Parts: sequence; structure tokens; C-alpha cells
Amino acid sequence: MDLNSASTVVLQVLTQATSQDTAVLKPAEEQLKQWETQPGFYSVLLNIFTNHSLDVNVRWLAVLYFKNGIDRYWRRVAPHALSEEEKTTLRAGLITNFNEPVNQIATQISVLIAKVARVDCPRQWPELIPTLVESVKVQDDLQQHRALLTFYHVTKTLASKRLAADRKLFYDLTSSIYSFACSLWNHHTDTFLQQICTGDETAAANSLERTLLSLKVLRKLTVHGFAEPHWNAEVMGFLHAVFERLKQFLECSRSVRAESICRDRLEKTIILFTKVLLDFLDQHPCSFTALIQRSLEFSVSYVFTEAGEGVVFEQFIVQCMNLIKMIVKNYAYKPSKNIEDSSPETLEAHKIKTAFFTYPTLMEICRRLVTHYFLLTEEELTMWEEDPESFSVEETGGDSWKYSLRPCMEVLFIDIFHEYNQTLTPVLLEMVHSLQGSTNVENTNAILIKDAVYNAVGLAAYELFDSVDFDQWFKNQLLAELQVSHDRYKPIRRRVIWLIGQWISVKFKSDLRPVLYEAIRNLLQDRDLVSVLFFLNVCLPVDDFEFRTDQFLPYLESMFTLLFQLLQEVTQCDTKMHVLHVLSCVIERVNMQIRPYVGCLVQYLPLLWKQSEEHNMLRCAILTTLIHLVQGLGADSKNLYPFLLPVIQLSTDVSQPPHVYLLEDGLELWLVTLENSPCLTPELLRIFQNMSALLELSSENLKNCFKIINAYIFLSSSEFLQMYAADLCQSFCELLKDITIEGQVQVLKVVENVLKVNPVLGPQMFQPLLPSVFRGIIEGERYPVVMSTYLGIMGRVLLQNARFFSLLLSQMACELGQELDQILGNMIEMWVDRMDNITQPERRKLSALALLSLLPSLNSVIQDKFCGIINISVEGLNDVMTEDSETGTYKDCMLMSHFEEPKATEDEEPPTEQDKRKKMLALKDPVHTVSLQQFIYEKLKAQQELLGEQGFHALMETVDTEIVAQLQEFLQGF
Repeated sequence: MDLNSASTVVLQVLTQATSQDTAVLKPAEEQLKQWETQPGFYSVLLNIFTNHSLDVNVRWLAVLYFKNGIDRYWRRVAPHALSEEEKTTLRAGLITNFNEPVNQIATQISVLIAKVARVDCPRQWPELIPTLVESVKVQDDLQQHRALLTFYHVTKTLASKRLAADRKLFYDLTSSIYSFACSLWNHHTDTFLQQICTGDETAAANSLERTLLSLKVLRKLTVHGFAEPHWNAEVMGFLHAVFERLKQFLECSRSVRAESICRDRLEKTIILFTKVLLDFLDQHPCSFTALIQRSLEFSVSYVFTEAGEGVVFEQFIVQCMNLIKMIVKNYAYKPSKNIEDSSPETLEAHKIKTAFFTYPTLMEICRRLVTHYFLLTEEELTMWEEDPESFSVEETGGDSWKYSLRPCMEVLFIDIFHEYNQTLTPVLLEMVHSLQGSTNVENTNAILIKDAVYNAVGLAAYELFDSVDFDQWFKNQLLAELQVSHDRYKPIRRRVIWLIGQWISVKFKSDLRPVLYEAIRNLLQDRDLVSVLFFLNVCLPVDDFEFRTDQFLPYLESMFTLLFQLLQEVTQCDTKMHVLHVLSCVIERVNMQIRPYVGCLVQYLPLLWKQSEEHNMLRCAILTTLIHLVQGLGADSKNLYPFLLPVIQLSTDVSQPPHVYLLEDGLELWLVTLENSPCLTPELLRIFQNMSALLELSSENLKNCFKIINAYIFLSSSEFLQMYAADLCQSFCELLKDITIEGQVQVLKVVENVLKVNPVLGPQMFQPLLPSVFRGIIEGERYPVVMSTYLGIMGRVLLQNARFFSLLLSQMACELGQELDQILGNMIEMWVDRMDNITQPERRKLSALALLSLLPSLNSVIQDKFCGIINISVEGLNDVMTEDSETGTYKDCMLMSHFEEPKATEDEEPPTEQDKRKKMLALKDPVHTVSLQQFIYEKLKAQQELLGEQGFHALMETVDTEIVAQLQEFLQGF
């Protein structure tokens, strides 16, 4: 691309690409995309965006295309990579002038220079850093600022590289420029402080911007530029200077007006100072040891004494608290149980911490946290009233503790209390004792103090386990406070319910649950939304191992009704999800006993599903609720099908975008719907069309897919297989080519279930899969779990469809080019040899029945394997026969004579419709209807009649005498 002729054309197309008219915009974008790989294109872009006389939008677009090109084509190994000659020209052009007048474009240029530096600096671009260093020294304000901005982005990018060779290069770079970076920062900082003192706000703002940028550079160099920074006097000198500068800037903030142009940037700089300390502590805890004392003194002074009054602001308090927390909790500062195993740095750090955190200091921190920082603000109290849902979300989840004051101070309290619980427990208990009895509703401050103390007791629940008799406190004090109805007592009622929630999993007698349920029901009836939402988080049977259904049942109707009303009233997606979660847990715990009360919920869920079309996470919560509803309703869940089946259809259709969020829960709902379905409906059958695409995904949901297929087989095998057997067999053949062993077993189990349910048509429907099963047996499949399933499938075919087995045997003899008898002999021999692979008693009995079904026979191969067949049969007898202690006779423990619906105890789930179907199926299964003892006797008798006494005797002599003796013992009485 010739630069002179191309510049005009590229400029014209870039101008068109800034158009709002898509008819002009789209062709321009296509043309630019074609030019991306043209030699010289990026040189043209460089000329355009460095030409300050051109339209800003065009220059902005040129910078963006240049930046994207670096990502795609700058590396040597990239397809259509830029030539070395062009890259050399571009590198030189990028650092010729630092005089970009537009801030946004200047930032983008700095970023793209940093991107090039990441690949090329210092080897291919050794002049970059020296050029930047010289440029930040110039007197021109604009050029100095732009060079400093670039210096920062380059340093930031190079510091982020993590390979050992790159780290070494960055260490070398840091060593060469660290002194200069320190002096640069000091110069701009001093200049700013002088200018702010003289009242020159405009000049001070410019100097402060340079102070901020140079500090950002120093932060990266200090944290990432040294392997052992504590050995470098200049680094430690800078870090100690940070505390002095912080004090200067904090004092300076007193005189800077809130509306001043400097105010926002001043606070950003103060926060950046704290980030330097936090990052250094995080990356170099041992090197930070020398700074522990000063960090603690500084932070505690400004946050927990009067020294901070009038100068501290919220984000600064958060940063100081984070600094204290990281020092308190740092594992590098905790000696090993065996002191001799601890490093000198660890012992020194622990010694400094111990000396600092004296009883008076800890007590003051604890009291100040609880009685000052924990107090609810006017803003929070207003939010409680005006937007209780948002308040509940923030209180129970909300922002990260690192960035928001309330979570941060609570985490600090928890960590300090955990570390120094023996010292602080008496302090907190004294606060609690001073608040016994109800509080005067007219005394707002006293109410807020009590709320704060209760908050502390809740946060420290695990630490106070041995020190607080919570049951007595609940009965004697907290319960009474829940019953104070005055409007001004709301904060205490809300905090008490939260407090109970914190303690309920720590120390709360189950006998007190009914009293608690009564109190909570009253809160629900009073429509105190914040209390209710606190309660939802902690007090209902969510992951509650102490929950007893019998205690909850008297409150079930009223609780469920009130919760449903709450679900309708709340508006935020998160809150609706939470209420649904609790409703689901209630349904799950009480199971069938929920049936009389779910009518209203069943009617409301379709409306909620429709309203939540744009909220997939809420739809996930609805799916979970439906899962528990179906389980609770059992066969009656059929009444939900008009709503339920379209929901399943959408959630499991991989062609629909929402499936990304809904698939896992949708499959679970599909499965429980089938398990509880009394019969197969056309609509339920139609949903299976989604399965083919799901099997192609081969995802972690495959296991549930197989469970669903099995559920259809148990529900109505004839209708289901008639419609889907061919597609299913094809999907299985594809799956088995590339699937884990566990997945392979799941596929084979489906085939085994088909043969169990439909022994006549099943083998024909899945005939393409059976040759590989047969081949796996005779070749001695190496995975026992797969071999066991192979034998289970072949046992079904041999025992229940002898005609098909003969056809399969002939097919295999033809495919393998062997005699039919040879194939049969190999199969029996491998079956006998690998019998120990089968661990399930049902399959072991099936194997014995299947091999015995070959008798009586004159076939020499079968007679040759007679000994093995008898060995397996006796093994089977040992597995299934139990001796009647009264009569001394043996009976087959697997026999089932009639259907009895199992009675579930309180701790067990009632049987599903599928459980009943499996029980009915078992009544037709030879494994459960044929006595192995009787079957062996009849087969041996038939063989004896076929061969005659002498021939049969000769055959029995091939069997080990001990096996014969066991056989005779089992067959006594026949």
C-alpha cells in the first residue's frame, strides 16, 4: 500500500465508517477489514491519527483499528504478520512526539504503545524507555503529561508479564529507572503541595495529575520490580515516605473545598497511597514486616481515634481496615505450633503484632467498631423503610467486603475477634449485659447501640459458643423483644430475627423451634418485609439438619400462605428468587403434606414464568420450585402438564438461547416429571425430540439424559421405543465411538433396561449394538464394569430370547469367520472366567440362569463347558440362597411373589410412580420370579434324562467334588 496514494483513500473510508447511516457505514467497515492485512495499512493509520488537523472521530477510529491490528498481526507467528521493516517504522513514529491534544486519543495511543512494548520491549525496542524518561523531563506541560501517561501504561503492561525471563527483564528495567521514578514522584508531589498552599488550584490540579501518574508508575515498580525488596534501601525509603505523604495529603484535604477541581483527584491519590501498601503486603508479606508497626499505628490512629475526624472519608476508612485485616490474618505472620519451624521474619512479625494489639488497643478497636461503625446510618434506616428489598440484598450479600464500608468493617470485626477472642469475648459480653431488658423506644441512640451489639454477637456466634447460653437468652430476652410492636422498635425486631438466624446453626435447642415459628409467623402477618427477608435467609428449613417436620406442620398452612403472598408482593428479581428458594425447601421437607396448600402457587407460577422472560436466573429458581412441587404432588403433578411440559420443552431445547441457563434444572424437572407420571401422554412423548441434540452435546448433563431415557422405558416402553428406538440406537452408536468408560456403561445400562422391559422386541430394536457387546465378551473386555454390563445384556438375550441369541451367534460366526460352536465355546469360557467382574447379585443370578438355559443339550461344546456352568450356578446359589433357621431349608431371597407398596417412614421419601413401575416389572423378571434352586434341579434332571444315567454321571465327574457337595446340599429335598 503506497502511503501517498493510499492516505486519501483510507481517510475517505474512515470518514465513511464514522457515519450514522448504515448504508454508508457497512461497506466502509468491510473495506477496512480487507485492508487489515495489507502491507503499509498501519503506517497510513499512524499518519492519520497523528495529524491533529483531521476530524477527531476519524482519528479516534484510526487509533482503534491500529490497536486492534497490534493484537492480531504484530507477533511474528501471527497469520499475515506485519513485516519487520514496517514495525520498525511504526515503533519510531509512535514515540516521535508526545503532543496529542485530545485526552481520549492520548490514552488510546498510550495503551497501544504499551501493547507493542509487551511484545518488543526491550529487545526490539531498546529506545522506548530512554525516550520516555527524557520526555517526562521536558518543560512543556502537554508533552510531559502525555509521556508520563505512556510511561505508566508501559510500566503497567510490562509488570503484568509472568514468565521467569520476562520477570528478570522487568527487574533489570526497574533497577535502572527506580531512582528516577522516585525523584519524579517527589518533584511532582512537592510542586502540588506548594501550589495548593498558595491557592493556585488550576496549577495544583495539573501537578496532582502528574503526581497520580508518577505514583502509579512507582506502585508497579515497587510491587513487581524486585524479588526481595526489603534489601533495597530506596524501596523501603519510598514505602516509609508513603506514610508521611499520606498525612500531608490528608491534612491538605481539610483545606480543599468539596466542589474544588482538586477534591476528587486528591481522594484518588490518597486511595492510591493505600493501594501501594496493600499490594506490597499482598505480594511481599515478609518484606512488609518492617512496615507492620507503622501501618497499624497509622491505620488505627486515623480509623479508631479522634485523629481521623474531619479528614477521613469512607473509601479511605475501607482501605485502612483492609490493611489492618490483612496484617491480622496474614499466614506469613503466624508462627507454627512448633516455634522452631517458624522463620525469623514470621517470629518478628508476630512479636510486633503482639506488642501492638494490647488489651487497651483491642478493647478500643472493638468498642469503636461496634458503637461507632456498626451504628445504622440515617440513610440505611431510610432505605429499610423505603426500599426494604434492596436493603436486604445488600445486608445479606451485596458488595465485596474490600470496597464497601459495612461489609468491610464486619469482616474486620470477625477476623480480629477470631484472632483475639479470649481478650475480646469479655468486652463484648459486658456490652450485652449492659443492654438487658427492653430499650426505651424514645431513645433512638440506645436502640441503634443495641442493634449494633446484637449485630456483633451474631457475627461472633461461633467464637461465643462456650460463652453465651443462647437458649436462655432467647427465652428470657430476645423473644420478648420480638413481641414489642412499637414502630420505633423495628430495628431491634429485625436485628433479633437476624441474630437468631446466625445462632440457629450454632446453638439452638430444637424444642424451641415451635416458639420461633410462632414469632416468625407474627412477623409475616405484620408484613415487616426486612424482618421477613432476614428470616428467609436463615430461619426456615434451608440446609437445616435440626429441622423436624412434625414441629413445623402446625404452622405449614399459615407460613406457606404468607410466603406465597410475599412472593407476589416483592418486586426485585433477587428477592423473588429467595422467596422461591425457601418455598422450595419447605415443599421438599414436608413432601406430600404440602398438597392441600399449593393450589395458589400452582396458579401463580405460569404468570411469574411469563414475567421473568428476561431473567433467566429467576426462571432457574422457578424450575427448582417446580421440581419440588412435582415431587410433593406425585401422580397429581399430571394436572400441571399444560404449564409444566412447555417449560421443560423450552429449558431443554439446545436451539433456544435460554438453555445455557436453564438446561441443568430443566433436565432435573424432566426427570422428576417422568418419575412421578402415572402414564405417558402424547405431549410428554413429544418432548423427547429434544434428546437427540442433547446426546450430541456430550456434556456433564449426559448422566441425567440417560436417566430420562430409562424413565421413558419404564413408563411405557412399547410406545416410546416404537417412536424413538431407531434414532436412539443411532445416537448410541455415535456416542460409543468417543465416550468415557462411565458414559459407555450408562449407554449399555439403557440397552439392558430395554431388554429387561421388552425381551421380545428389545433385541431387534437395538440389534446394531449387540455385535459389539458379543465381541467385547469373547475378546475379554479389560474394564470390569463394562464387562459386567456386557454379560448382563447377553444374559437377558440368552435367557429371554433364545431365538434371537441363535441368530446373533450365527451373525458373529459369519463376521469372525469361525465355526458357530467355536464362538459359543469362547463366549461361555470367557463368561465363566470373568464372572468375578459381576458384583451385583441380580446380574450374578441372571448369569447362572442364562448359562443353565443352554441345558439340556447334546452339543459337545456345551457339555465341554458343563463344569464351568455348574460352577457359576453354585456361585449363584451361594449369592441368593438363605437358610430358614426354623426349618433348616434354603430359599431364594430374590424371589418376589406379589406387589406390596413400600411404606415410607418419616425420614424416607415416599415411593414415586417409577418406583412402583420398577416393582411391577420385577414381578415379571425371571431373576425375581424363577427359583435358581428349582431351575438348576430341573435343568440337571432334563440333562440326565437326555444322556442317561451313565452319560450324566460321566458329565458330573468333570465338576470339582467340593462344588458337587455344595450343590447337593442346596438341592436337598428335591
